[in-house]
Amino acid sequence: MSDSGWNTIESDAGVFTELIETLGVKAVQLDELLTLDPTSLSALAPLYGVIFLFKWTQSAASQTTDGGVYVPEVEHEIFFARQKIQNACATQAILSVLMNREEIKLGSALDEFKSFTTGFDGELRGETISNSDLIRSTHNSFSRPTPFVDESIAPRTATDDDDLYHFIAYVPISGTLYELDGLQPAPISHGPCTDDEFPEKVVEVLYRRIARYDASEVRFNLLAVCADRRELWSNIGDFERLERENEKRAEWRRENILRRENFVGLIAEMLKYVVDDVVEKGGDTAFEGIIDQAKEKSAQRYLQSKT
Repeated sequence: MSDSGWNTIESDAGVFTELIETLGVKAVQLDELLTLDPTSLSALAPLYGVIFLFKWTQSAASQTTDGGVYVPEVEHEIFFARQKIQNACATQAILSVLMNREEIKLGSALDEFKSFTTGFDGELRGETISNSDLIRSTHNSFSRPTPFVDESIAPRTATDDDDLYHFIAYVPISGTLYELDGLQPAPISHGPCTDDEFPEKVVEVLYRRIARYDASEVRFNLLAVCADRRELWSNIGDFERLERENEKRAEWRRENILRRENFVGLIAEMLKYVVDDVVEKGGDTAFEGIIDQAKEKSAQRYLQSKT
């Protein structure tokens, strides 16, 4: 797979929420789950699907369906796309949820994309995603600046020692729980599943997948694709939760702005200033004093922010 033109983006609920909003999706957000249990998922209803992040290994990938069965996506009217771009798997997994839930308001751009790819098989849909200027540019707008990347290093064959991570989607579609993984040849059905049953049944499937790994492996992450909590709390008049949600969104926005900035120049200038100041004031002793002063000022600012 070629990943030319697609950058790595951070696995973060705030990143993915702003990404889909930039694409035009309305009233949908992603939330990170801290525990893997049906109750936590049920609390996020209405819940459209989940995105599962895990460390990819050859040994774990050798077992494929976790008890499910492959189904033809066109016959079952499922939006499924094979993964053609390595760095796009997160965005592709999110699209797998969005495109398969009719109640989601995709916006004009994604509505047009979905209509255009109707009837395509997984291979052609994967190629269409990889060639979409809109999806690629939106995806790349959330990548961190990487001024020290060596472009001459060729991709290596992945081994279990490499830190490679993969995203897949689990979605209830027309009464069936589907696993949508772009590295698989087709969607995987995990049996009958209503929206109400989804939290319990998807957790069972996820535990079977986690069981492929050694007990020491803990690098998993689960993101819920759910309705915008701000609208929910506003509609029921829960203004305390609404305020907390607005604060969380403001923090997401701040973090996303900072992610786009390249602070290498600023850090270099600060280091030059510190080194010059240390030399002028007497070496290591002065350096320790500067650190102590910085710690004291940081502590004061923290205390002031809490008052």
